[in-house]
Amino acid sequence: MTGHVLPKRIYYTIFAILMFCTLLTVWIAFLDLGPLNTIAALTIAVFKSVLVILFFMHVKYSPRLTWAVVIGSVFWLGILLVLTMGDYLTREWRHYG
Repeated sequence: MTGHVLPKRIYYTIFAILMFCTLLTVWIAFLDLGPLNTIAALTIAVFKSVLVILFFMHVKYSPRLTWAVVIGSVFWLGILLVLTMGDYLTREWRHYG
């Protein structure tokens, strides 16, 4: 079985975009944006992870079953994050003693 082969320039372009996003994340970390620092950093991180998943993991050119597994994994991650945040955000509600 042969996989989808991309030209090297695509990989170099994606690598350059990832490096630029890393520099952008570092630059934003030194700015005082208040609570927007976290949002900006997470937005860039999600963008970078999407690029890695699509191109370096070859999901963009994969069959539908691979897409279903990726989407199911992201959905499961969302469930785990919601449950974790539900626990973390409600810990102050308990009063002991």
